[in-house]
Amino acid sequence: MTEDGKEVSDMQVDLETRIIQLCQQNPNGVTDKLMQAEISGTTVKERAHGLNRLLSQDRLEILKQGKQLLYRLKTSDNSQKVKGADNEEKIVYQIIEDAGNKGIWIRDIRFKSNLLLTQVNKVLKSLEGKKLIKAVKSVSASKKKVYMLYNLEPDRSITGGAWYSDQDFESEFVEVLNQQCFKFLQQKLMTAREATNDPISERNASYASSKDIWKFINELGISKVTLSAEDIEAILDTLIYDGKVEKTIVASQVTSGSTGGMTRLYRAVEPLIESTGLMRLPCGVCPVMEECQEGGAISPSNCLYMKQWLDY
Repeated sequence: MTEDGKEVSDMQVDLETRIIQLCQQNPNGVTDKLMQAEISGTTVKERAHGLNRLLSQDRLEILKQGKQLLYRLKTSDNSQKVKGADNEEKIVYQIIEDAGNKGIWIRDIRFKSNLLLTQVNKVLKSLEGKKLIKAVKSVSASKKKVYMLYNLEPDRSITGGAWYSDQDFESEFVEVLNQQCFKFLQQKLMTAREATNDPISERNASYASSKDIWKFINELGISKVTLSAEDIEAILDTLIYDGKVEKTIVASQVTSGSTGGMTRLYRAVEPLIESTGLMRLPCGVCPVMEECQEGGAISPSNCLYMKQWLDY
């Protein structure tokens, strides 16, 4: 009996090791069908016994994807965070964790977990109470909330980045930044004209990098939020679309202020003649025209450039 018992125990350990290895090879999860195909020579009862042992040891976690179950290796961090939670909470927590900092809508949680809406609401309330997750309003739809882990910073696509405050677009703030960036480039242009009479030297001296402009804006102290060089480049892009600024890209050494060894340079320009009203229609040069729709974050009704064009 002792030898038989030891033999059974060795078989269990070997089976559990094979299950762990299979889960390591498939970090997104292993289905019963895949496990049956990869771990041959075992019965359903033996696999179930091995899985139950690993689940009880908190080495595996069980997820639902549609109507099928997935088994996945559990990290020590996740194990501590959801310790003492029931299976429904563990499933919903894992779904939200997989969504990252872009979050996930309650409808998608319900679909992936295969739980009833009342169950999902109960689990979400419990996880929020434990400060494991949080609900964040999306700028793309004011009534739509997405859920993400409590310690994550929401993605810019959710919050709108520096241009939004409490889901409201800060048009005045953007306009001030627009004016100050253009003022900096205009001063750069005037300084270049005073320093030299050579057109080529004047042109080259009038350029400024996005990092230079970013430093200028930070030194002004007009922003209550931390702006990145990418935020300033977004403002400079609007000046390009307005025909006030032009951009060129030059090769440079790879530094923290450049991307892939390339540096973006900007300079103020003065048009030779005024364009016609139709040519100034903002839709013709709008880089996000395809995303523009009524009711969305970008729409004709709240477009600052469309309003200015119509007022003109």
